[in-house]
Amino acid sequence: MKTKSLIPATLNREWFVVDASEAVVGRLATRVASVLRGKHKPTFTPNLDGGDFVVVINAEKARFTGNKEEDKRYWSHSGYPGGERFTTPAKMRETHPERIMFYAIKGMLPKGSLGRQMLTKLRVYAGSEHPHQAQQPKTLKA
Repeated sequence: MKTKSLIPATLNREWFVVDASEAVVGRLATRVASVLRGKHKPTFTPNLDGGDFVVVINAEKARFTGNKEEDKRYWSHSGYPGGERFTTPAKMRETHPERIMFYAIKGMLPKGSLGRQMLTKLRVYAGSEHPHQAQQPKTLKA
């Protein structure tokens, strides 16, 4: 019996919409990352991008457990000596609330060009409105 490999020409991608209201950030991010990778399909191939498109809405209403809202820190660097910048989820929620969910999902995808390709299928919106109604997205249970 031969093992069939997934061919990019035979991919069938679907669109899913996820409501992040009152969802825990990490638990929702694992579910979304799994769908982006394609692990929910029987044709999962680790070295190919066989996942589906995911639209996350209400990202501003996602929550952390414990004291992570104040204790967790996001790190960035300007490239110059001493250019480290740290911010907490509470401050990030005021300016760019969709980035909290985006960074959580990005950290759960493979590193390298394959992970960057999978990340292009993710759309995160702070509010409940999104411009992807034409794709007729299905609701994904969080």
